[in-house]
Amino acid sequence: MRVLIVTDAWRPQVNGVVRTYEHLERAAAAIGDEIVFLTPNDYNTVPCPTYPEIRLAVPGFKRTRQRIDELRADAIHIATEGPVGWMARAVCRQRGLPFTTSFHTRFPEYLKARFGLPLAWTYWFQRHFHNAAAGTMVATASLAGELRSRGFRRIEAWTRGVDTELFRPRPVRNFGSDPVFLYVGRVALEKNIEAFLSLDLAGRKVVVGDGPQLAQLKARFPDVIFTGALCGEALAESYASADVFVFPSKTDTFGIVLLEAMASGLPVAAYPVTGPLDVIEPGRTGVLHQDLATAAHAALALDREAIRDAAIDFSWSTTYEQFVGNILEARRRVGASVPRTAALAKKRKIGRRARAPGTARPL
Repeated sequence: MRVLIVTDAWRPQVNGVVRTYEHLERAAAAIGDEIVFLTPNDYNTVPCPTYPEIRLAVPGFKRTRQRIDELRADAIHIATEGPVGWMARAVCRQRGLPFTTSFHTRFPEYLKARFGLPLAWTYWFQRHFHNAAAGTMVATASLAGELRSRGFRRIEAWTRGVDTELFRPRPVRNFGSDPVFLYVGRVALEKNIEAFLSLDLAGRKVVVGDGPQLAQLKARFPDVIFTGALCGEALAESYASADVFVFPSKTDTFGIVLLEAMASGLPVAAYPVTGPLDVIEPGRTGVLHQDLATAAHAALALDREAIRDAAIDFSWSTTYEQFVGNILEARRRVGASVPRTAALAKKRKIGRRARAPGTARPL
């Protein structure tokens, strides 16, 4: 099976969306499937306002139609609601091509935080975008319920995975022997990192990542270690060198970093919001509390071996199987032809009711 993924988020960006589809590409190749991409790299680009390190594509209808024809995929999945996503959506609708989408990012909350735009306005655009799809994949049950209450339709469960060979407990202490409280992710206003850095914690705070708020936070919090963006072994050692992973975001839809922390045996401290509510098992893999300092201190006492065990269920191969199962079901729903690999999909047990291990509950 050959799947075209359309995404406005792509390399050299480093974020959860890019990492999800990189892992998905490898999982597909491992069983003989193929994922191809339509990204901003196929177009001229301009800097994103207020976030110039991200390049926004300037896609044309003719160019998009040409690339979709050239890539000759069995199914089309539109991952993002940016310029490339909207243009691919227009091509699919003109041609009557079924497509699926995924809800990765709470743009309404981000735009409200940055520019004060009312949530109702931007949710209307996102709802309009996704409701044209044969199915919309979301990562958590709590997010699915919220989107349904906002009028989103045909929602399908799609969890995430983690590389448990890379992210594992290691005998390293790169940041010293004192208790280390770690944040990993984009350093941006919507991630609420200042809430973490302002906490009174008995130990050292470390921030791994890059973004538009980095210089500002460095100046305000000189005692914090800012490593910049890390990947591979360096990133894995950062997790293993910490004692608690602090996740201050209130707007993420999932948080792959939660799984990476758990796979490293690292307890999570977070607010009781979408993402942590669906991934973290309170008292076993982390502590959820409206007072983030209370959560962080309580998390120090959790059993790291049990945390690691809980992460093993989240594999990228299972994530990919669920992704394909959702595509096949969505195509059946709209009466579209199912690729010849449907028989293989049944063999993988990813048909109508597929749900990956580790998903909190059915959507």
